[in-house]
Amino acid sequence: MNLHPVLRKLAGVAAVVGALAAPQAHAQSVAVTSIVEHPALDSVKDGIQEALTKAGYTEAKGLKWQFQTAQGNTAIAAQIARKFIGDKPDVIVAIATPSAQAVVAATKTIPVVYSAVTDPVAAQLVPGWGASGTNVTGVSDALSLEKQIELIKKVVPNAKKVGMVYNPGEANSVVVVKQMRELLPKAGMSLVEATAARTVDVGAAARSLVGKVDVIYTNTDNNVVSAYESLVKVGNSAKIPLIASDTDSVKRGAIAALGINYHDLGLQTGAIVVRILKGEKPGDIASETSVKQELFVSPGAAQKQGVTLSDALIKSAAQVIK
Repeated sequence: MNLHPVLRKLAGVAAVVGALAAPQAHAQSVAVTSIVEHPALDSVKDGIQEALTKAGYTEAKGLKWQFQTAQGNTAIAAQIARKFIGDKPDVIVAIATPSAQAVVAATKTIPVVYSAVTDPVAAQLVPGWGASGTNVTGVSDALSLEKQIELIKKVVPNAKKVGMVYNPGEANSVVVVKQMRELLPKAGMSLVEATAARTVDVGAAARSLVGKVDVIYTNTDNNVVSAYESLVKVGNSAKIPLIASDTDSVKRGAIAALGINYHDLGLQTGAIVVRILKGEKPGDIASETSVKQELFVSPGAAQKQGVTLSDALIKSAAQVIK
């Protein structure tokens, strides 16, 4: 069919405009929620955004990105979950166990990617570690507790009683406490627990352990990590060594931590989000864990808390905090 030159030109312009507009027919959207803001979880969020940017998903190119924190409140986490579901994003990313539980309880259709959840099976986010067949997948920050206990022994060789401050309402912490109860006796130690249901309770819980424990170990409990300075105050004044599983806590006053890089965890989580945005179903993607762990130590914190770190331990650290 022969078209008039002007019509041919208009037809060509229409084709180009149509091609450009086609991918934008449905602007992709990612909604991210976190139970609380603290350095580790903030690093996860930043890593997710970086992974999306590297894959070409940016707000400048039409991605709708929103982030909300629950400020440590599970009721607010549930409100955020309901709001996000009403917005109908392409993917909801839930950082930390309470936020993930709130989102998973509220939708069975919108793809959900969890991150920084210690035990997604115990938290009832997925039925097992393999592909879930549901709308949920994600990345766990689970750590080898045997290696955590080895670190405790290296920092405080004669320790017999290990204190733990944790939130009994946080599923990941309950799992760790249960496992520590079973594992510590095999290493000749026992667990002494102190609960902190709210961030403001962390200092008092730590003080309740003074005179009862040789060392305080903390997992990635969000209440504790949010208020870590109050734990450090007790550790320094009572000369109780503090060992963490969140490496950022060493910068805030812990002696040592063997943990994962939460920015890397965010990148790993973001890669899964990208796969879903490109068409994969979350139920076909198995849950993942981070295999890379780093040791951070602080000889200065050790001195304040009454112990001396061995040269071998300091040399084996990825970072020595001055």
